[in-house]
Amino acid sequence: MQKHIKVKSPGRINLIGEHTDYNNGFVLPAAIDKYIYIDASLRNDDVIELFSVDNNQSYTTTTNTLLKSSMHWPDYVLGVVNELQKAGYITKGFNASIHGDIPIGAGLSSSAALECATIFALNELNEFGIDRITMVKLCQKAENNFVGLQCGIMDMFASMMGKANHVIRLDCRSLEYEYFPLQLNDYKIVLLDTQVKHSLASSEYNTRRKECNEGVALIQQKHNEVKSLREANIEMVHECIENGNVKNRCTFIVEEKKRLLNGCIDLQNANVQAFGKKMYATHTGLSELYKVSCNELDFLVNECSKEEKILGARMMGGGFGGCVISLMHQDFIEPITQKIATAYKEQMQKNLKVYIATIGDGTSVIKE
Repeated sequence: MQKHIKVKSPGRINLIGEHTDYNNGFVLPAAIDKYIYIDASLRNDDVIELFSVDNNQSYTTTTNTLLKSSMHWPDYVLGVVNELQKAGYITKGFNASIHGDIPIGAGLSSSAALECATIFALNELNEFGIDRITMVKLCQKAENNFVGLQCGIMDMFASMMGKANHVIRLDCRSLEYEYFPLQLNDYKIVLLDTQVKHSLASSEYNTRRKECNEGVALIQQKHNEVKSLREANIEMVHECIENGNVKNRCTFIVEEKKRLLNGCIDLQNANVQAFGKKMYATHTGLSELYKVSCNELDFLVNECSKEEKILGARMMGGGFGGCVISLMHQDFIEPITQKIATAYKEQMQKNLKVYIATIGDGTSVIKE
């Protein structure tokens, strides 16, 4: 009988600490109760047969011919197989049916969830015995090397390592991590989906990495102990960088590192008000210094800032579209989101989608 398994892997939010992961900084993500599901079984040959329920598309290849597809979604699965092979793990062919309820393009990392679900299922089916952290690293390599997006490790880490009712403070340099209980009291995490994804996202993402690396190279000329923006401070940025764009990018990252660490203290003290203010400050930095926002995101954050029952809001994810994450009083979610949706429709001629995110556990096997 064919070996068969069902796995679910969650999307993620990130409360604060944006674009800091590839600068060796800290991030504060959590897994949410929206998932990619994979139903997989091993074959006796080398054929990989994939089916996307949501797209109603099939894709077939073999374990020996791993090439990028024109459909894009299979690449996240094939990239994982490719990295497993490079690490010396030989998987047989397999069938996999994939579906999910993570909104695509909303910045909730459906791609990382698909990678984590894939590697978890293949690890179980083939009995490789790979630990979770190693799986996370292989998934990041899959996205960097095969898919071609130079993302950091946060998305896969949050998807694989999530814990219900907790955020994860992840040190992206050492991969040391700590769980912080998320006590929001009467507030809920509400996501406002702009329903736009501007085509700038991936090219500008890689440009930001380049600009940050440029800043590090300039700082290193005077401070050779600085290996990444993680080790830099604001004085070094002002002293060593003249180029306006590079200076702005580095300023944001250095300030965001400080905001995140102070934000963790707020959470420990259950001071949601102070944490919310930091979220607004992060958005201002992402919009004005890091330049990864867009009109739709800025409009929504501005509308949120007018509401006293919203403690904090900011764009979340790579930028140029996707979601605004907000902390909204649970008793006022409906009237506030309706009001904001009406204003958004008038101003942007677009419909707003709203999701309430509950913090859940990471990648797991679905018991039959």
